[in-house]
Amino acid sequence: MDLSFTPEQEAFRAEVRAFMAANLPKRISEKVRLGKRLSKQDSEDWNAILNDRGWLAANWPKEYGGAEWDAVQRMIFEEEACRANAPRLVPFGLTMLAPVLFAFGTEEQRQRFLPKVLNNEHWWCQGYSEPGAGSDLAAVKTRAVLEGDHYVVNGQKTWTTLGQHANWIFCLVRTNPEAKKQEGISFLLIDMKSPGVTVRPIVLIDGEAEVNEVFFDNVRVPVENLVGEQDKGWTYAKYLLTHERTNIAGVGFSQAALATLKTVAATTMAGGRPLAENPHFAARMAQVEIDLMAMQTTNLRVVSAAAKGQAPGAESSMLKVKGTLLRQELTSLLRRAAGPDAMPFLPEYLEGGDNQLPNGPEHAPSAAPTYFNMRKLSIFGGSNEIQRTIISKSILEL
Repeated sequence: MDLSFTPEQEAFRAEVRAFMAANLPKRISEKVRLGKRLSKQDSEDWNAILNDRGWLAANWPKEYGGAEWDAVQRMIFEEEACRANAPRLVPFGLTMLAPVLFAFGTEEQRQRFLPKVLNNEHWWCQGYSEPGAGSDLAAVKTRAVLEGDHYVVNGQKTWTTLGQHANWIFCLVRTNPEAKKQEGISFLLIDMKSPGVTVRPIVLIDGEAEVNEVFFDNVRVPVENLVGEQDKGWTYAKYLLTHERTNIAGVGFSQAALATLKTVAATTMAGGRPLAENPHFAARMAQVEIDLMAMQTTNLRVVSAAAKGQAPGAESSMLKVKGTLLRQELTSLLRRAAGPDAMPFLPEYLEGGDNQLPNGPEHAPSAAPTYFNMRKLSIFGGSNEIQRTIISKSILEL
């Protein structure tokens, strides 16, 4: 295992850094830096810039418009994007659905759907969780009954992230209610403009309607929108979740957040001294930095293995657990650093206005909403409790 970067990789880092400096719109990077909410248009603009450079779909083959980067290049790009305050790329079409189509879809499906992900024509969301089927994902009850050349879908999905923007959804549906629950699930691609699809936003504790409920009432889905084989969707779902859990770790995001925290702690005065000199606060910052260094090493080990063609196993669950806890602790410390200026709801500021708290630090208005929003990390993508069970079964063979 080699955890050092080659000259070629360091040259690639310099290329990415220069690209970010020259092409990332200031209005977008400032929103990210200050924790303001990004609009759909912001994301589409940044996607278009990356796609023009051929860098939007980092892990796709070049023949489909991807960059075909290896695992190390993808890690370097993420680190530099976070360092430059670039928006997080919406993952659903790019890094969740696409790998499933490459591995299990038909060529017709790849040619039909993938170009529209690159040109922003298709915005995808994920239809996995349901009331009563979150951590126990195999308990999904949304039904799809084959009638001629269509599936008729009835049921409900919940916690559907950015479903209010999406026009397509990939769904786990139950096609064989008599089979063992993991063996009766299929993977369907559904046009959200179809009659019978209803989207209802859910307002979260940070004041934003980021997630949604999606209802299906006799929705007709062409049979050619089935990915792989009927009743084999659980296999495809697990494959997708491995990609999702590794991405959730967010090493680059934690690095950027730690850099911000250090700056804030060095410039925020508490009792006549910088907050960074407060023993209790300094100890918590030091522990976060130590944990982040350890997670970076684990991430490099996974990247090194991936570069040799090895698939991640329990390591993806480890990164998911540790990464989410670190990001939660970092947002907690930033909120504490803001003190009483960390007001929980300032929608006029978060939506892009210029107004700030009187005499308050610039990071303060977003500190509490970001802290609240990050509570979700230990739940979605498979709760951390479930991930610990996966780790114990995989490594301890219990």
